[in-house]
Amino acid sequence: MATGRAMHVFQALALAGLLSLGPVSAWAAAIHLGNGTEPESLDIHQSSGVSEANIQRDLFEGLIAEGPDASLIPGAAESWEISEDGTVYTFHLREDGRWSNGDPVTAGDFVYAFRRGLAPETAAAYAFILYPVRNAEQYVGGEITDPEAVGIRAIDERTLEITLKAPTAYFLDMLTHHMAYPLHQASIEAHPDDWMRPGNLVSNGAFTLAEWAPQSHIRLARNPQYHDAEAVALDEVWYYPTEDVGQELQRYRAGELDVTYDIPADQVAWIEANLAAEYRNFPYLGTYYYVVNTTVAPFADNIPLRQALALAIDREVLTQKITRAGEIPAYSFVPPGVMHYEQQTQAFADWSQEERNAQARELYAEAGYGADTPLQIEILYNTSDNHKKIAIAISAMWKQTLGVETTLRNEEWKVYLSSRDEKNFQVVRAAWIGDYNDANTFLELFVSDAGEMNDPGYDSARYDELVKGGAFETDLAARQAMMEEAERVFLADTPLIPIYFYTTQHMVKPGVEGWIDNIKDVHPSHFLSVGG
Repeated sequence: MATGRAMHVFQALALAGLLSLGPVSAWAAAIHLGNGTEPESLDIHQSSGVSEANIQRDLFEGLIAEGPDASLIPGAAESWEISEDGTVYTFHLREDGRWSNGDPVTAGDFVYAFRRGLAPETAAAYAFILYPVRNAEQYVGGEITDPEAVGIRAIDERTLEITLKAPTAYFLDMLTHHMAYPLHQASIEAHPDDWMRPGNLVSNGAFTLAEWAPQSHIRLARNPQYHDAEAVALDEVWYYPTEDVGQELQRYRAGELDVTYDIPADQVAWIEANLAAEYRNFPYLGTYYYVVNTTVAPFADNIPLRQALALAIDREVLTQKITRAGEIPAYSFVPPGVMHYEQQTQAFADWSQEERNAQARELYAEAGYGADTPLQIEILYNTSDNHKKIAIAISAMWKQTLGVETTLRNEEWKVYLSSRDEKNFQVVRAAWIGDYNDANTFLELFVSDAGEMNDPGYDSARYDELVKGGAFETDLAARQAMMEEAERVFLADTPLIPIYFYTTQHMVKPGVEGWIDNIKDVHPSHFLSVGG
């Protein structure tokens, strides 16, 4: 853990790097970005998707921010110190930190936001992100009812103290998450039901919310109150819901978009041949997988059946013939490249697909299914051509290898999220993008008390013990061993089926400056500009 002095040196270097970027306001322009799904909400405590996070990152700024390469840089806090035992963080807010209405950003704004996010009545799906804070988990669970007992307090208007229940190696990285953003209490209380609407939303980031036309676009405007406003090149940022990736590519080629959210899998070869200079493909801290509902039949207490389905999926065919964009076949849940972690793999990773299929048939029979008694299941996925193609291919693999009879059900994003959260599925397509570069951001999802985030309803006392213990183990070697064992337990129980590890795939116009490929696929509009 770095000392306070070392952290100040880091901050000075980071700030010097930012100052070298601007001012560039003479380049004033608008950028048009594809953004996947229509946001379910811009409330930082009521959203869970990447599409929402992209917009929220422009609207709000936490204590720690992310640079153009996803490195950690000072955000609303200009400096901080960490106690010798690694449990007390003292943040010093910027003197020139302002909300978009001109009010100063204060330590109390963070206290208010943290308490709101943890309040049981808020029911924030991502509340667990803040569990390293002392008494946060107990407050969410109702064991503690006094918000003053939660380990966050304002020492004065510009000094914030956060106390953790134990040293947490990834805490600074975690503070870049939208659950750790501040909120403007007065505007929320003035508009309790619609504080997120244009004209009502008061934000402290580089941009403000100017317009929201559902299923059409969200337009952000440069925030003149932002502490680094002179270095912001863009006057406007336009976000467009672009679930149809084929149409998104057409809009990009027509000049309507500067950056795409994704690209159609069947167009990769053409793009590489014709638009290679504009194609960005980079490893990503994310996993694509299928969740099986372990709380109901046929998967409850039936590990052999879950394992049979996992074995019968030919991941090499999926990534080479269906997705075709450099994705990596996945035989674990935690992706490669995670710090202080050795990637785990399922035993059949080195087998041929023929060997996997043979084992799958044996386990299928052991689970009580066969030609005369085929498994009948439904796959749920959110509307997307790529998700549909993958579901069709996996259905065919299960049918050919095991005789499984599969039906497909697609739902729009918000309906899909509701179905997934309510466990209204048998098998559901899902994905997880790491919130910080640590195995905990993947493994903590499936502890038994993770609530809606635990999609399969997985419940393992041994897994809980290892993940919860590892999250606060100070010995890095011992912590790594615990987290790796936890994943081995998880993979053996097979509450989900890893399919592939993501790579990010974007089309980026040559005139877009400041876009730096990175493993978190974070590209704050603060650092982007559009040339001629």
